[in-house]
Amino acid sequence: RIVTAAQMKEIERAGDAHGLPYLQMMENAGMAAYAELQKQLPYPGRLLVVCGKGNNGGDGFVIARAAAKDGWNVTILLAEGEPKTVDAIRNFERLHSLPVHICTDGSVLETQRFDAVVDALYGTGLMRRLHNGDAFVLAVDLPSGINTDTGEVAEGAAHADLTVTFDSYKPLHIAEASAPLCGKIVCADIGIRDEWHPEF
Repeated sequence: RIVTAAQMKEIERAGDAHGLPYLQMMENAGMAAYAELQKQLPYPGRLLVVCGKGNNGGDGFVIARAAAKDGWNVTILLAEGEPKTVDAIRNFERLHSLPVHICTDGSVLETQRFDAVVDALYGTGLMRRLHNGDAFVLAVDLPSGINTDTGEVAEGAAHADLTVTFDSYKPLHIAEASAPLCGKIVCADIGIRDEWHPEF
């Protein structure tokens, strides 16, 4: 199943209406992405989670929390400042009791070495530097800097080793220009039942 960004919003709205709250979907998405990261890197190491200010960043905060509890050395880069959406803010607050390093300066990409990087940003600019190192790059839903619906790749777009998308594939996952930047693509279940999907 391939859906556009607008259709995915409708699917999530239907899930929320059927008793699966947005906050729970975010939890499910982050935990599913973390489970895929664990398959690639079963032993805790140094993890950088690059978060945007929206719900994509919220998924990143869930991953960071799960990883920190598992013994990873976790750094969060707030690439666009503090989160702005209700559910992302709640998941950001849940990190405060954990040994997670939070920074706002992108120079951490140059000054520190990481075993894995989570791209939970959506925007462009920062992420081009990720593949300078040998870190494993996991993209949440899509590598930053790629248009979900057209697959258009902006200059400075991220290049992932693994992309974990949720519920449905998006056009960028099969587009000729963008699919190679996604690496391996996994579509994870976040609890939305097939019968809840709107008819498009």
